[in-house]
Amino acid sequence: MGRCQNDFMQTVDVLIQGAGIVGTSLALSLSQRGLRVALRSTTGPRPDTDVRAYALNAASVKLLRALRVWDALPRHAITPVYDMRIEGDAHSMLEFSAWHQGVSELAWIVDVSALEQALATAAKFSPNIQLLDTLNPRPQAALTAICEGKHSAWRDTLPGVHITQMDYQQTAIAARLTASVPHAGVARQWFRSPDVLALLPCTDAAVGQAAYALVWSLPTDRASQLMAASDGEFEAALANAVPTESGVGTLALASSRACWPLSRATASHWCGSGWVLLGDAAHVVHPLAGQGLNLGLADVMALTEVLDQREKWRSLGDIKLLRRYERRRALPTRMMTELTSGLAHLFAHPSPWVGEVRNRGMSLAQNVPGIKRWLTGKALG
Repeated sequence: MGRCQNDFMQTVDVLIQGAGIVGTSLALSLSQRGLRVALRSTTGPRPDTDVRAYALNAASVKLLRALRVWDALPRHAITPVYDMRIEGDAHSMLEFSAWHQGVSELAWIVDVSALEQALATAAKFSPNIQLLDTLNPRPQAALTAICEGKHSAWRDTLPGVHITQMDYQQTAIAARLTASVPHAGVARQWFRSPDVLALLPCTDAAVGQAAYALVWSLPTDRASQLMAASDGEFEAALANAVPTESGVGTLALASSRACWPLSRATASHWCGSGWVLLGDAAHVVHPLAGQGLNLGLADVMALTEVLDQREKWRSLGDIKLLRRYERRRALPTRMMTELTSGLAHLFAHPSPWVGEVRNRGMSLAQNVPGIKRWLTGKALG
């Protein structure tokens, strides 16, 4: 069983700062390879319920299966996506189908709280993981992996690490919804100026497939108004935002609402002698493509492989070793950052001629199979 605070290891191979999804996944991955890991939570207890949901690609699901976490998730906490429909203004549309791509599903929608709980349980019973909190002194470690998220306190103390950040002047609103029509495994997204609205199919114990996770990115002033609105007012605004011909039926709130400001951020470098950054501590992207957690879990896979393949004489904290990880992750992460940032600016721009360009681009992607296959491959990981 993962050792508790009172049974403390003075020296470990890897100290992981941050026990969120990325940090705990890294702890499990490294512990499977025989490394002694200290997993240090840097936040207080999280609520049992979380209205957010993540869209996980095939690569992320493969990792969670290997960690023996995926099959431990409750069935109602994971929902397959078979089709995806993205609409712009002027009736432009981009459609993806698992059947056309030759895969069983395009993605899986996963409840945040269920995934966090499954990972925490797995870490608790891992013999190579020491569970710590902020009351415990930090053990000595050859490598410190910083997975504290975008507001990482430890990262901010590292000499020479600078964060390039851009505020989108937008806020994301998340909530759970019930619908009068089952979702049939279809994810829907509307790109318009100035908002992006996504309905992610979910499974609810009471209504089955007639449920969605909402992610609605809006200008901050409008988001503030909607957060202050009554449930009835919010549902009316949602009804006006979702086209009647979309086929989702009548939507109703099934949870409280949560919100957070949107920005992009990138650390100037992701490693140094004895330390490495992963997940949102290294990079933050706009949520419109649903790729933030997938990027973080890809970091976990890359770092695990780099450490696993190191020369026997090389230390885990060797900077030349860690730079292999940084080089491996730099290009795909930069591509996704620029793609999501570009789309966010493109669809937020109020100019009619910009609207014409984006609608023509969406139509081109819909009608040129090569472009669509490339986009789907990136999304599937």
